[in-house]
Amino acid sequence: MIIEKLALLGGKPVRKEPLPSYNTIGDVEKKAVMEVLDSGELSSFVAGPIDAFWGAGRVKEFENTFKNYFGMKHAVAVNSATSGLHCAVSAFGVAPGDEVITSPYTMSASATCILMCGGVPIFADIDPDTFCITPKSVEANITENTKGIVAVNIFGIPADLEGLKKVADKHGLFLIEDNAQAPDANYKGQKTGTIGDAAVFSFNRHKTMQCGEGGIIICNSDKIALKCAMMRNHGEVAVAGMGIDDIVNTVGVNYRMGEIEAAIAKVQFEKLQELNTPRIEMANYLTEQLKNIDGITPPHVPKDRSHVYYFYVMKYNEKVVGIPRELFAQAVQAEGFTMRAGYVKLVYNEPLYQKKICFGDKGFPFTANSRNDKIIYHKGLCPVAERLQEKEILVTNIIYPPLGISDMADFITAIKKVITNKDTLLNFQGKKVA
Repeated sequence: MIIEKLALLGGKPVRKEPLPSYNTIGDVEKKAVMEVLDSGELSSFVAGPIDAFWGAGRVKEFENTFKNYFGMKHAVAVNSATSGLHCAVSAFGVAPGDEVITSPYTMSASATCILMCGGVPIFADIDPDTFCITPKSVEANITENTKGIVAVNIFGIPADLEGLKKVADKHGLFLIEDNAQAPDANYKGQKTGTIGDAAVFSFNRHKTMQCGEGGIIICNSDKIALKCAMMRNHGEVAVAGMGIDDIVNTVGVNYRMGEIEAAIAKVQFEKLQELNTPRIEMANYLTEQLKNIDGITPPHVPKDRSHVYYFYVMKYNEKVVGIPRELFAQAVQAEGFTMRAGYVKLVYNEPLYQKKICFGDKGFPFTANSRNDKIIYHKGLCPVAERLQEKEILVTNIIYPPLGISDMADFITAIKKVITNKDTLLNFQGKKVA
């Protein structure tokens, strides 16, 4: 029975007001920034073999606070998580032609960090419920050239980190956690970021914690931390004066974090649980409500893990709902709520991988790999990831404050409204196509 005309067809939307912007910056962050400005010291880094090589002030405070919370020996602050991933992969000695296994269903930097070291990304397929790479798929992709694994804790849910660590240890590989989207998630009693050999967190403006642009690397290895610091701050001009003999991958860039960013990042990190709690509460509400709607499956959270919901990601069964996925997302969007069909294009579908052209026009770093002719980024490479992206995934970010439970109830109302008006919607679509 049609209860109300769909907004997509000219009716009144369930939500009439625009969605509010997500802003976690408050008076404490402003105070911290003003203290930095009043000091006149906006960066304390110097590229050379002196104490200032490590930075000072707010950067060191941020690093100490971060590593102590996670019980890790080292933290290295950088200007973005992308930079952090580059530092981490470089620190583990990835060289031209080396293979590093990662996810195809993630932001591009999880793979470009490998290319930046001259390595070759190898894409493992993902779990159909958690959307993270699986130990089985990783093991199937290990060759004589494999150097390590970059596992992404995507959307806020941990990968099977114990299983991945077992595979890594069995084959003598490093395991880096790309933990940009899952800060403070939990896996079998351990925090994400503490299970791999190193982990990278993001403070990009879109993330749970943000300082505009920023990132941080944590690890327990003195060598890896030093290598990351070398990459961060023009290490090639400091290495000799610091008495370091291992100069492999010490050519650095400027990945330094400024004092203002560090001041904001520290405040944001100190209220991480406060930032996560409302997301989790709203997500849990949606999950309970969606259990009663056939054809839409809420996020799966294994019993041994917790989810911190960077995004709220549902699986959609077009045959059960009876509405094409893209049309369904469009109709819900018209009712006033953010929703999109799919997440991002699978990484290996980008032209760089399809044409295997990266640095110069001769095919480096792919040509440096002894298996280059066998590495083909073809359709069907990761069938689960392809199916999810092309047919099943629905993504929304409406679990961001200042929205609350009443807004989640309206979102559920919008979904039910679209499904109830299915016949009218399909008829409209048919006429539009005709």
